[in-house]
Amino acid sequence: MYAQMIKSESSNDDPQALAEFQARIDRGERIEPKEWMPEGYRKTLIRQIGQHAHSEIVGQLPEGNWITRAPTLERKQILLAKVQDEAGHGLYLYSACETLGVTRDELFEKLHSGAMKYSSIFNYPTLTWADMGAIGWLVDGAAIMNQVPLQRTSYGPYARAMVRICKEESFHQRQGYSIMMKMAQGTPAQKEMAQDALNRFWYPSLMMFGPSDAESVHSTQNMAWKIKINTNDELRQRFVNETVPQAEYLGLTVPDEHLRWNDDKQGYDFSEPDWDEFFEVLKGNGPCNEERLGARRKAWDDGQWFREGLSAYADKQATRRTAAE
Repeated sequence: MYAQMIKSESSNDDPQALAEFQARIDRGERIEPKEWMPEGYRKTLIRQIGQHAHSEIVGQLPEGNWITRAPTLERKQILLAKVQDEAGHGLYLYSACETLGVTRDELFEKLHSGAMKYSSIFNYPTLTWADMGAIGWLVDGAAIMNQVPLQRTSYGPYARAMVRICKEESFHQRQGYSIMMKMAQGTPAQKEMAQDALNRFWYPSLMMFGPSDAESVHSTQNMAWKIKINTNDELRQRFVNETVPQAEYLGLTVPDEHLRWNDDKQGYDFSEPDWDEFFEVLKGNGPCNEERLGARRKAWDDGQWFREGLSAYADKQATRRTAAE
């Protein structure tokens, strides 16, 4: 259905211009904000970059309330730095999205109304300190798997934003793995806590790559435009192949009784996530959907006075400049 929508949106574009645009993409050229692009390309980027930005901002919430409860001062400092990084990533991405002709206020309105989504993983609760390790190791690990190829995406501002984001996400992944290693090598109760976090976050992490290729309605056109570089299933397989040996090193067990190494494909066979659960979470029926969106709406409403003050100050400065001229 989405591919059909893209075709309809682009149908009024000049066929020659479309052909020339696709030729540029095929040659590996970057598309910049002031250059011509099909309307479908622009709208697809707004959806993808906007939802990526929202994910970074909402992703602060499950970690933020653990800052004061981290077990040591060093862990508090590291987690605080990580949450600050996520805020910065959101700002980079909102800025990239604004180059496509959409305002930040419009993006926030779409988030708060539910018209624009964020990563489903952030609708799961963080119950113990070990969850901070699981998020860093698994969630940020999956994010890196998704985002490193986006450094080669066809839209210039998005690709350039991803360079710094990926470097910082690598730090986040190492930070999470460090927590899991410390707990897995600790007391039996600590190792049990680490295993429990892995059990709860394993399948939601696999869902981060999106539905299977057979069910993905975005992939074909996105890959033709090089908005997307790899398919969902390719990235999910790569994530499993790299993460299972890490779990084994920790002495933890991936919660999948069907997990097996397959010599023919040189990768693991593994169980699919519960896709019914995935789509229910996307619909807003996950464990923490209401809590997450409620927190974002409250932050927006509570900040109204500050935004109005900034606007009034900007108007006053503009009036003074005009009078001085």
